[in-house]
Amino acid sequence: MIEFAALDYWVLGLFFVLLAVVVGVAMKQKERDTTDYFLAGRNAGWLVIGSSIFASNIGSEHLVGLSGAGAQTGMAMAHWELQSFIIILLGWMFVPFYWSSKIYTMPEFLERRYGPSSRTFLSIISLISYVLTKVSVTVYAGGVVLQTVLGIDTLWGFDFFWVAAIGLVVITGIYTVLGGMKAILWTSVIQTPVLIIGSVVILFAGLDALGGFAELERINGEKMSLFRPASDPDFPWPGVIFGSLIIGFWYWCTDQYIVQRVLSAKGIEAARRGTFFAGYLKLLPVFIFLFPGMIAFALHEKGIIQMDSPDQAFATLVSTLLPAGVKGIVIGGLIAALMSSLASLFNSSATLFTIDFYKRFKPESSEQHLVKVGRMATLVVVALGVIWIPVMQLVADVLYEYLQLVQSLIAPGVAVVFLLGVFSKRITPTAGFIGLVGGFVLGMLRLVLQIFSDSLPAGGFLESLVTVNWLYYCVGLFLATCAIVIGVSCFTKRAPDSQIAGITYGSISAEQRAEIKAGITKWDIFHTVVIIAITVGIYVRFW
Repeated sequence: MIEFAALDYWVLGLFFVLLAVVVGVAMKQKERDTTDYFLAGRNAGWLVIGSSIFASNIGSEHLVGLSGAGAQTGMAMAHWELQSFIIILLGWMFVPFYWSSKIYTMPEFLERRYGPSSRTFLSIISLISYVLTKVSVTVYAGGVVLQTVLGIDTLWGFDFFWVAAIGLVVITGIYTVLGGMKAILWTSVIQTPVLIIGSVVILFAGLDALGGFAELERINGEKMSLFRPASDPDFPWPGVIFGSLIIGFWYWCTDQYIVQRVLSAKGIEAARRGTFFAGYLKLLPVFIFLFPGMIAFALHEKGIIQMDSPDQAFATLVSTLLPAGVKGIVIGGLIAALMSSLASLFNSSATLFTIDFYKRFKPESSEQHLVKVGRMATLVVVALGVIWIPVMQLVADVLYEYLQLVQSLIAPGVAVVFLLGVFSKRITPTAGFIGLVGGFVLGMLRLVLQIFSDSLPAGGFLESLVTVNWLYYCVGLFLATCAIVIGVSCFTKRAPDSQIAGITYGSISAEQRAEIKAGITKWDIFHTVVIIAITVGIYVRFW
């Protein structure tokens, strides 16, 4: 339990007042059409884009889950947080196609490249996964985390878990529905520094209590290493390297949840520089979330603090090390992370439904009507997230255990279809759709088999699919989907040049090429080199 002083409540109050002011300003800017509501009028600058990418990515799984992972496994999960180079890959290689094609959604891009079937299938996959995993997991985690760190069991006669969870959903839902993407982008500018400041305070307070970085390395020992043996049952280094790259590419370069931020840019230059800023910010989580977990483990080993489980690392450090006022900042950062993730989920889900389903079936709808539909869709997603919470309470342990696994099963098929589709004109519409469906089916096959693993014949082929390391399976699934897509392309007709003009590297027009090159400066190159150099330096230091 975290003991709050009056100063902490004043700090939290100021944080919410600032959020309210920003949302109020966003609401005054009336949405004229869907571009305004879903993409902030395509007028966002690099600062808000980078802040929104980072704030959308950071949720309770980072502040609590990643700290818990640091306490339990050390640097093993750091690979997923050292993916700044993939974010700048989004800026350099994919933003030109996404932004210049004036799309709203990633499924819409697939329709341009492959056809309507691919668009529909990806939309369905995305909406189901958002509602049943991302939305509900974030809501559930938010309620549990706030109940744990605040130490409140009941409030006004109700279980505080429900008060916290539904309160987060309602508050976030209100400003998402009323303010649209503008509110999400500008609140991220406030939420990001609060989140970072609070986490940095924990890092330095923890190191001071422990006695310095050398003591951290001494106590954690081999857990400070990024690489584990190839035979490691959980994190074998070949699987980690290639598996995390596949999952990272899917998440950062093709997922609506992230890419919608760069689609709101006022130009390719702003979008690209937004990814640079996000790349710098993404260098922080290893130090401000993972390291505190290892610090908590070391302090526990020395008997300075006591925690019953690794997931208590974050709450324990806050409650035992921080003075009044600072605790308010840290909890404000926690709430900011939860709200920014939820807001992005709500808006992305509403965009997918409105643009990929409703508008396609009612193309005569006015822009004002589509904005209203987008608001209603957001409310529905909010409601579904709340309705799913009781189910989450029953299956939460299982879902958390399989959350990374599920991502590793969804990512390969989508990644292959986007990657090959952009880099090769020869990949056919039929191959794209079959690859998308085939990759998803093979991924879900592993998940179903794992659920029923106890009833599988011992020593058989099906059991081997379950027992193989999940990261190795992810890599194998990626290669298998590549073979399917390339193989089918050899026997089917490719899309006409008029369909893929401007959305593959082999079909960029001279005008597009000039637009891309016009905004590139030596500073873009400089920031790219710096981000990659820092990433390489971290890998060398913790080899």
